[in-house]
Amino acid sequence: MSNPFFEKYNTPHDTVPFDKIKLEHFEPAFIEGIRRDNEQIDKIINNPEPPTFENTIINEDMDEEYYSLLGNVSTVFFNLMSAETNDEMEALAQKIQPILTKHQNDVSLNEKLFQRIKAVYDNHRELTPEEEMLLNNTYDGFVRSGALLNEEGKKKLRALSEEGSLLSLQFSQNLLKENKAFKLHITDEKDLAGLPETQRTAAAMTAKEDGLDGWMITLDAPSYGPFMQYAENRELRKKLYMARNTECTHDNDSNNLEICKRLVNIRREVAQLLGYDTYADYVLRKRMATNVTNVYDLLNKLIDAYKPTAIKEREELKAKAKRMEGDDFKLEPWDSAYYSHKLQLEKYNVDAEMLRPYLELSKVIDGVFGLANRLYGITFKENKDIPVYHPDVKAYEVFDKDGTYLAVFYADFHPRKGKQGGAWMTEYQGQYINRKGENIRPQVSVVMNLTKPTDDKPALLTLGEVETFLHEFGHSLHGMFANTRFESLSGTNVWWDFVELPSQFMENFSLEKEFLHTFAFHYQTGEPMPDELIDRLIAGRNYNAASGCLRQVSLGLLDMAYYTKKDEFTDDIIPFEKEAWKDAIIGKQLPDTCMTTQFSHIMAGGYSAGYYSYKWAEVLDADAFAVFKKEGIFNQDTAQRFRDCILSKGGTEHPMTLYKRFKGGEPTIDALLERNGIKK
Repeated sequence: MSNPFFEKYNTPHDTVPFDKIKLEHFEPAFIEGIRRDNEQIDKIINNPEPPTFENTIINEDMDEEYYSLLGNVSTVFFNLMSAETNDEMEALAQKIQPILTKHQNDVSLNEKLFQRIKAVYDNHRELTPEEEMLLNNTYDGFVRSGALLNEEGKKKLRALSEEGSLLSLQFSQNLLKENKAFKLHITDEKDLAGLPETQRTAAAMTAKEDGLDGWMITLDAPSYGPFMQYAENRELRKKLYMARNTECTHDNDSNNLEICKRLVNIRREVAQLLGYDTYADYVLRKRMATNVTNVYDLLNKLIDAYKPTAIKEREELKAKAKRMEGDDFKLEPWDSAYYSHKLQLEKYNVDAEMLRPYLELSKVIDGVFGLANRLYGITFKENKDIPVYHPDVKAYEVFDKDGTYLAVFYADFHPRKGKQGGAWMTEYQGQYINRKGENIRPQVSVVMNLTKPTDDKPALLTLGEVETFLHEFGHSLHGMFANTRFESLSGTNVWWDFVELPSQFMENFSLEKEFLHTFAFHYQTGEPMPDELIDRLIAGRNYNAASGCLRQVSLGLLDMAYYTKKDEFTDDIIPFEKEAWKDAIIGKQLPDTCMTTQFSHIMAGGYSAGYYSYKWAEVLDADAFAVFKKEGIFNQDTAQRFRDCILSKGGTEHPMTLYKRFKGGEPTIDALLERNGIKK
């Protein structure tokens, strides 16, 4: 059988031939990829020459194209599992995941291979800084995967990692299933009271797609968020809120409670097997924060700085609700977004729906691409000859300021049935320099769940959705500007509490008047967004900023509570959660709601003991943007320095070294406090 994974792609820039790949191609490619991997390892360990950096760490005689098969098929399969999955793919993932985990363990626990790596680590020629980083990462990677354990320890580690990988997969599948299963079908138009026309039309279209009359509200962000904000029907808001906040806690096949408990224990057991007290200690060994004390120090500083303001915000919200509903009214969690929106209108006369007509998706794309052009001189050109995996996806060629080819950029904008919620950036090809000295350029993708177009209107976004686009686009710039020798050190392959700097940095532009003037035009009249509206937006930029900060801190506390456990975790998840984050919670906690069972970041997404990273990186992004504010937000020399010192360097040096090279010193929390209006 012809299998596209076994052949040259013969596509523009060797992009993935999505139009030729079928489900039956994956399993044979996985099996052959594993065989080739093992063949390569046999060549390394049976090499009669003494171990060197060249013949062991980078295996420079390796046929890169031949041995890249497993990486290629894994990348495509698991990216599609998030963006365009179906029942057959889910079943195949359940079959393939244990085979892949076993193979990964076979490699990392291969004693002969490790002895060669250790020999190079202990005695090698003088290396460049990048070569030294690769060698250290390789050696540490094997040690952190159990290479120094005895046979009994290795056997136990294998069992734990295989169980953990399957449970993480099951967690994600359960969450997707539960998310897509809930649908609020509305047949009485009175129940739509308060909902803007944009949302009514979108809800009608969703119902129609399901072959139903009336309107359909789902748990996807573009449907859920506006309903909670605008709908006057309090009972329906409650129903929607409870559906969203009890996901995967019900007595059905999608329950994640025991899965979460077991995942926490598996990670603790792995860490202790490797000589660490807790999983957080294990993780933070490879983070800028370095230890648990520093993480709690940051989180507690943020609580001290933001909590007084957050309490005032909460009291102001309660007072607004009582003014509208009477003194006996008690604010419930499903009321917060609704009355918060009313208060925002009262204070600043600004509203997401006022902005939508000026934030038409195609113009936003032009604006975001134009910002990259203004800062870095790069240009984007859609290429319809590049295959895509769904009609929603657009593929662009990216060219550097000198006109040379830089990258391929995929953008996948809207929610659909087989797509996980949220937004993320990923790669189909990382950047590296091959054996012939050719700079293999990256192929990056951003996947989002933005408002869809309707039958009579284009996709009109909220400002929050524009910020989401800018965030993921910042990650993609980190990938596209990569310019390193080794793929494992390029682009976003950096420490997790540094990886959010480029993304969060880009969000700063969303409220810059000069940026909005480049693309925010009314989709019908072409009129620019009025300066007076932008001024109101800027005046209200810190509306509920303290509450938003505490929300992130609460999630960081929850994450750390699970992964600083030294003893077996036996608590009931829901009450444990309530206790873990209580210092950062100012609103009412309901006994049945649960974040943990849907908290993909820390259960299945790589942020275990690392969710604090968002706030850590926010300190960095505010500090970095302060440099741009001082030198000019579109200053190309500053942007070039940011590109040269941070975006193009990947993980080739310690992140603080890279940051100090850009800034000229270490970051402080001051710029963040000033940006949020906490410190004048």
